[in-house]
Order: sequence, then structure tokens, then C-alpha cells
Amino acid sequence: MTTQEKLETIVKILDSKKAEDIQVIGITNLTIIADYFIIATGTSTTQVKSLADEVEFRLGEQGVEPRGIEGIRSANWIVLDYDDIVVHVFYGDTRGEYQLEKLWADGEKVDISHLLIDEGGPQ
Repeated sequence: MTTQEKLETIVKILDSKKAEDIQVIGITNLTIIADYFIIATGTSTTQVKSLADEVEFRLGEQGVEPRGIEGIRSANWIVLDYDDIVVHVFYGDTRGEYQLEKLWADGEKVDISHLLIDEGGPQ
């Protein structure tokens, strides 16, 4: 699975499970950590865990396993590390505290509107 296919798959999974405010930031030119951050919000810690679990499960079905997962216990901020893509699933208040979008403001904001069902993307 290419990086682009993985990115699109993750965004669609998060969107299908009603994640809020999904953002993709290209960080290739800023760091060697990854090529992209995907940031999403859940409305409860239960939803945060469900979102992360669904991404892990559905990618796992395609033979893509995370290098690491952090934050499962608290479910306020779960990080799934897929080498080239790092997925951050936040509970709303926690996302506001850390403001990753501001920390990585020099990154490239990727337009994902065509991938989102609620914003005119595929049905």
C-alpha cells in the first residue's frame, strides 16, 4: 500500500466512524518523523478508542500494522505510528490543549475534502 493509499484509507475510516475535524498535515520537509500527520477528534474517550481501533483493524486486514500505539489506556490522545503516517486521535479538550496544528503550522495542509462524505466527497 502506497503512502497516498494509506492516507486516503485512514481518512475515510475516520470519517465513516464520525470523527470530527479531520486534518492532514504534510511534514516531509520539516522532519524525518513521518511524511504526514493525520489529526482527528472524538466526542468521548469511548469514541476516541473506537476510532483508533477501527483504523488499526481495517489497515491490519490489508496487512498494514502500526509500528507502535500509545495512549490506549487514557484514550484522551491515541497515537498510531505507521512510519510514513502518524495518526493522532484526540478527545476534544485534549486536542485543544496540545494544538498540534499550531505546532506544525509550517507543514502543508492537505486538502482532503474530496475524501469526506459530509463535505461533498464520495457517498
